[in-house]
Amino acid sequence: MNKQELISSTALKTIRIEAAAIHALEASVDQKFCECVEAIFQSKGRLIVTGIGKSAIIAQKIVATFNSTGTPSVFMHAADAIHGDLGMVQSDDIVLCISKSGETSEIKVLVPLVKKLGSLMIGMASNIDSFLAKKADYILHTPCDQEADPNNLAPTASTAAQMAMGDAVATSLLALRGFTPNDFAQYHPGGALGKQLYLRVHDIFPQNEKPFVLENENIRNTIIEMTSKRLGVAVVVDENKNVKGIITDGDLRRMLQSKDEVEHLQAKDIMSKNPQTIDQDEMAIKALEVMRSKSITQLIVADGTKYLGVIHLHDLLREGLV
Repeated sequence: MNKQELISSTALKTIRIEAAAIHALEASVDQKFCECVEAIFQSKGRLIVTGIGKSAIIAQKIVATFNSTGTPSVFMHAADAIHGDLGMVQSDDIVLCISKSGETSEIKVLVPLVKKLGSLMIGMASNIDSFLAKKADYILHTPCDQEADPNNLAPTASTAAQMAMGDAVATSLLALRGFTPNDFAQYHPGGALGKQLYLRVHDIFPQNEKPFVLENENIRNTIIEMTSKRLGVAVVVDENKNVKGIITDGDLRRMLQSKDEVEHLQAKDIMSKNPQTIDQDEMAIKALEVMRSKSITQLIVADGTKYLGVIHLHDLLREGLV
């Protein structure tokens, strides 16, 4: 077997083993799973997620997912918990303890202490007969008979299963809460995902110049308007500011290529009619979609036919939407 064959076969085997571990979780979504999710949903406290080793890293990711989808959650390292950090756990909190074996020394010390505090204990373990599984009020079973690495040692399939189980709980809670895209945006206001869900055209275009000319404006003044407003366009309007057309750099090039004399031309002679427009209340991401589909870099913002301004691709780049 050459190097490429070794790499390919190992990678494919890893993917298949991890996929099988995740698929096996379906049997764990039973009545007890539903009761566990309901207990978290009804809780008046936080969800404290803990673990040791690679399970602790998975716990941190799960905490991030819970918080971003409306379930208040805090990470607590199991080793730190038994050396002082257990003080963060309150009686109304629920503790989710993640461990493949369910038998590590830190877990065996931590679980009785949590139970003594009166907090509900949820275990996530591969070994259903482990100390953690037997002592927990609820068990999220993540069966894993084989890790994906060639030596069957490195946490791979087991951590993939833990991650998927955490996501299953988080999304179940999301569904119970009726969590909407607007709720998601509330928790992600600074990121591109959040902006896609709340940023609208009217939040962006007013900061731009507003280039426009009347239909009978001469070419010289039209070019001056385009260059001075620095958006690469001039919107052609009638006396009531209704949009009649648009003149872009491309329109100017076509004019120069097809006309020997241009001094006598007016804006209406070279404009592109029926230009693409967008309502100011549309989502900014919709403006981006239109620009991409039409292969353009500017959009006229209009209220019906009434000219309001221009939104540019650079505006969307600046907001991190691209």
